[in-house]
Amino acid sequence: MDRKRLLPIAGVTGLLLGHAHLVPLPGRADAAFARAAAPAQPAPSEVAVSRDISGQWQGTLPGKRPLRLVFMVARTDQGWSANLYSIEQSGQPFNASSVALEGVSFKCSIEVIGAIYQGALSADGGSIVGTWTQGSSPRPLTLVRAGGKAAWKIPAPPQPAKMMEEGADVSFHKATIRLSAPGEDHMTGYRLDGRNFTTRNTSVSDLISYAYELQSKQVLGIPDWIDQERYDVSATLDQKGEPNHQQLRVMVKKLLAERFRLAFHADKRMMPAYVLTVGEGGHKLTPTQFQGQLPGMSMRPESDGLAVIVRNATLEDFALYLQLIFLDRPVVDLIGSTDRFDFQFTYTPDDSQFSGHPPKLPPATGATKPAPTLSDALRQKLGLDLTAQDTVVDVIVIDHLEKPSLK
Repeated sequence: MDRKRLLPIAGVTGLLLGHAHLVPLPGRADAAFARAAAPAQPAPSEVAVSRDISGQWQGTLPGKRPLRLVFMVARTDQGWSANLYSIEQSGQPFNASSVALEGVSFKCSIEVIGAIYQGALSADGGSIVGTWTQGSSPRPLTLVRAGGKAAWKIPAPPQPAKMMEEGADVSFHKATIRLSAPGEDHMTGYRLDGRNFTTRNTSVSDLISYAYELQSKQVLGIPDWIDQERYDVSATLDQKGEPNHQQLRVMVKKLLAERFRLAFHADKRMMPAYVLTVGEGGHKLTPTQFQGQLPGMSMRPESDGLAVIVRNATLEDFALYLQLIFLDRPVVDLIGSTDRFDFQFTYTPDDSQFSGHPPKLPPATGATKPAPTLSDALRQKLGLDLTAQDTVVDVIVIDHLEKPSLK
């Protein structure tokens, strides 16, 4: 069965160049375009370069919505560091994962948003002409050193969202359920924007899997239509404040009981599963730079594999993401950490994943080296082990389920 891939819900965080509910995706520039767009770099002997690049660098990124970007560069004992700000989007800084100046060649990587800026420092050390790459298409970006009145004012960092009270009697104030448009080909996704919760192209199986943290094989006794009919849901949160995942799941559970008349009994079964643990050398995860209680997770097909981007997520969130979207069996998180991390990796999907319909990847170039398998990518990039084994897992057996009234 070709089930749509489910995107776990994410909060709106004003991420650079991204949609409100998705973390921006990294991409690889087309080689020919990259060559054409790259600035001509004079030989080091032709320029007198000021080696001190500390200070504020700013420039406007072109697009349908031009964005003013600011790089605050500083010298450290280890070399250079930088924080990136997107003036129109928020005052949240994004820490650069690496900054390098070799001769006149400048390169800054901001891994947390999957972006790279690289260019050539001018002879007077006052500008950098280069290319910004985030997503599938690079864009030209010229940075100039700025100070005093010429320097753009950086907005104050966003205030932490007010959290919904623990123990609150949470529910949706009002929910509208409609059939998705015929032939809808959008990936299933959940979105929380303020107090507005929406889903697109969502099956009842998807809703049950999210609400009860189960892989589809852990839901037994399902009617034939549970995966065939798909719905768009729009609801308003009854309580004020940002909910956590468990509070959102309670709301979806109530929706399933009230509008779909879901009734079931719980059980346990032995079945094939995957177990997520930390590898022998320890994990290689970076503490999150984002605020809030909700993770952001997304993916993007690239020429060497499928890029997976995870932000502000616990490993339990990640395990749930794997079992809901990627894998054909439950994923058990044995790590138990409540810390939140930002990470990304690229791997090559196989036909056992995505219900036998993995995303199509762009054509590989002659120089493209295929990404490793999922388990190898997790071990090499993140220091995590994903091991297949039979284990006892929770299941629910459906006793009653109805199609919803559409309103």
